[in-house]
Amino acid sequence: MSNKKKAIVLSSGGLDSSTAMAMARQEGYEVYSLTFSYGQRHTWELGAAQRIAKALGAKEHLVIQISLRQIGGSALTDDIDVPKGRSEREMKKEIPVTYVPARNTIFLSYALSWAEVLVASDIFIGVNAIDYSGYPDCRPEYIEAFERMANLATKTGVEGKTRIRIKTPLINMTKAEIIQKGTALGVDFSMTHSCYDPSPEGRACGQCDSCLLRKKGFAEAGVPDPTKYVGGDI
Repeated sequence: MSNKKKAIVLSSGGLDSSTAMAMARQEGYEVYSLTFSYGQRHTWELGAAQRIAKALGAKEHLVIQISLRQIGGSALTDDIDVPKGRSEREMKKEIPVTYVPARNTIFLSYALSWAEVLVASDIFIGVNAIDYSGYPDCRPEYIEAFERMANLATKTGVEGKTRIRIKTPLINMTKAEIIQKGTALGVDFSMTHSCYDPSPEGRACGQCDSCLLRKKGFAEAGVPDPTKYVGGDI
């Protein structure tokens, strides 16, 4: 049995969560990767999360099946067009339609349950409060509130056996800094997927908010963008 400290890492297969996983590994954690098939409009990110978990040596990779499509209300889970070609100013003007209602609360709750079973005290989530699309559940005050709740809501927390910590190592980093950090830690970003509206072949659209932020991040980081975009070279 391993004596390493354990951490749950929420993994979407994107560059943020992959970098967070690499950082958890660097800190000496035994990583348990947690991914959700939640009714999102495409499943390319699930394969990416699996590849990253294997590449970064996760002890276990768990995929939870839930259906937020039944609830809808987001361009990622409903028949709503994904915004394309927006400026950063437009992205930050209001909470975008790609926001999935209460998604991080739902995901963190599952992570909390698994952490309690594994007797893991740390949950890593790759939220970012600088280069992000304005999601309310990516803010530091939200993470702090969830952590307080987590320690009130669990048997291990109430008994004082384990104090749950929600770790957000990327919270104050720009996308460029995240890419530089991941590169330094050996993350193969060609394995990751960020696009909200990929082609049937899995190529990134290049125009959704996530693609635009990703492109900008690679350009500012001075790191070649390995993403395969629609219309790009084979």
